[in-house]
Amino acid sequence: MHDVDRQSPDTARRPFLESLPLASGRPWVGYVCAVLASIAGLVARWAVDDALPPGFPYLTFFPAVIIVAFFLGARPGIVAAVLCGMLSWYFFIAPFETFALPYQAAVAMLFYLFICTVDITLVHWMQAANRQLAAERLRSDSLAETRAVLFEELQHRVGNNLQMMSSILNLQQRGVADEAGKAALVEASRRLGVVGRLQRTLYHADGAQLSLANYIDRIVRDTLEASGRTDIDYHFDEQATDVLPAAAAVPTALVVSEAVSNALEHGYGAARGGVLEVTVVEDEADDTFVISIRDEGRGLPQGFVLEQADSLGLRIASNLARGLGGRFTLDRRDDGPGTVARLTVPRSHDEPGDTDAAA
Repeated sequence: MHDVDRQSPDTARRPFLESLPLASGRPWVGYVCAVLASIAGLVARWAVDDALPPGFPYLTFFPAVIIVAFFLGARPGIVAAVLCGMLSWYFFIAPFETFALPYQAAVAMLFYLFICTVDITLVHWMQAANRQLAAERLRSDSLAETRAVLFEELQHRVGNNLQMMSSILNLQQRGVADEAGKAALVEASRRLGVVGRLQRTLYHADGAQLSLANYIDRIVRDTLEASGRTDIDYHFDEQATDVLPAAAAVPTALVVSEAVSNALEHGYGAARGGVLEVTVVEDEADDTFVISIRDEGRGLPQGFVLEQADSLGLRIASNLARGLGGRFTLDRRDDGPGTVARLTVPRSHDEPGDTDAAA
């Protein structure tokens, strides 16, 4: 058990009690300290001898024994107990300066032996319990580290599998002659790619999630990177610090990614750059998060009604938002050209409902 303590990679941060007994790898240090503590107890007893009434032969020796046992272990404590007992017997128990053992001296020595035995035993049990706790802590740390590695590996494997399916769909669309079918496969490949990328970073190894703002920022950056657009300036305004409920994470990611892709494809087109502004705020009055995606593109056509849109992506976004108990809207900007996509989701709920995303 001592070896477990000495091999700890985090010795400097261990609680002090877990490091006891001190100098466990160098027992001679404990024995030397036991001798010195016994001598110190003798000197202190001589110093206060004139001030004490008869009957206190062990007054300064008990602290020496307890301190040695506590800091240096049971064996040095036993050595200190033996030395202190001999010194107190010889110098402070009548008849003085002799090892004679009359009845009163025998009673006094038995009393001393009993007290030292109890003290050293209790200290030893405490240190044994601390060593066991230290060993359990090391095992727990090792298990936590293993869990973190396995969790990260699982996240990457799931993400890689989704990315592989995305690549398969991307390859499949090359052999499809029908343009509508090809476009559907491309969109399905893109959405699978989004989920695959998010799966790798959705949770930390300890189960904690990214904050909503960091999560949305990563979604937008990943979508922009996947689009290959370098002519878009991205501005992000973070006004929320809470964590999105786990059940809403992936649907929210898909809706935001869909809104960003829609702004790139229909707002700016292939040959027109601009600014994309994303804002995440908390509406405490309605207990919701509001995520806004603003572009400076062509804007919505006249008479546009989201519920009647032919775009599969927009229908999916609307259905996912309803499944979250929220709402997805597309409106013209009132401060200039362009479009504002808004996703409103509750700050807390149990599980997203049936999204009917394929409808």
